[in-house]
Amino acid sequence: MFKPNLNLKSGDFLSLVVLLLGAFIVLLPLFVVFLTSFAPTATSPENLDKNSWSLANYRVAWQQGKFLLAFANSTLVAIAVTAFQIVTSALAGYALARLKFRGRQALLLVVLATLVIPFQLLVIPIFLVLKWGHLINTYGALILPTAVNGFGIFLLRQYFQTIPVELEEAAAIDGANRLQILWRVMLPLARPALVTLFLFTFIGEWNDLFKPLVFTTRPELRTVQLALAEFQEQFTNNWPLMMAAVTIATVPVMVLFLIGQRQFIQGIAATGIKN
Repeated sequence: MFKPNLNLKSGDFLSLVVLLLGAFIVLLPLFVVFLTSFAPTATSPENLDKNSWSLANYRVAWQQGKFLLAFANSTLVAIAVTAFQIVTSALAGYALARLKFRGRQALLLVVLATLVIPFQLLVIPIFLVLKWGHLINTYGALILPTAVNGFGIFLLRQYFQTIPVELEEAAAIDGANRLQILWRVMLPLARPALVTLFLFTFIGEWNDLFKPLVFTTRPELRTVQLALAEFQEQFTNNWPLMMAAVTIATVPVMVLFLIGQRQFIQGIAATGIKN
């Protein structure tokens, strides 16, 4: 009969305690939010009776917040931005990892420098460009400003460098060109990095409030976070209803992360293997 080995070293035991404590600190607010969302109006979580649990707050929050349209808009924007970033990051990352050309290191430094510039500092020139292109109050205003990202370029560049060059040389001998090597050899092997970039980008766009707040005013372009902010202003004192709305907005990205967490961890771990 199999018996688990419970003989932990002092260092391992301490690490386990710290991890459990960290998990408790992180999950406790989420648990309170989730529990409060089932409470009747003006009921605190500690006074919540099991017999009084109800899904009424979710139904009211979904209808009053008009989250159906907001979910559709956020999904469209997040998928579009993610697709653009994967394509541009794959092309630029492969060029910086494999192609030999003058100024490659300088270009890499420029890409890294963009990571330290807050998006808020660029909002005025971006707004002027969007206005010049008649893109204000369109989906283009929500998609194009973040269609390219330096983090994605650097992430894929680092991962491509972990792939043996011999695989590309073998494909080149078989007659494949650069784009075919990238599509058929590099990208399938870079799946963990692609999943990592997908999760980072999708979750970031789903949680973004700044772009829809600045670049759009049309109600039909409301995203989830903008709808949640307006919902909060309308139901400031109704905590159970607000917690239900927060849960509705949070569950999709939590499920998405749980699905891709294994690939996410592999992608993050592998990008630092080779400089």
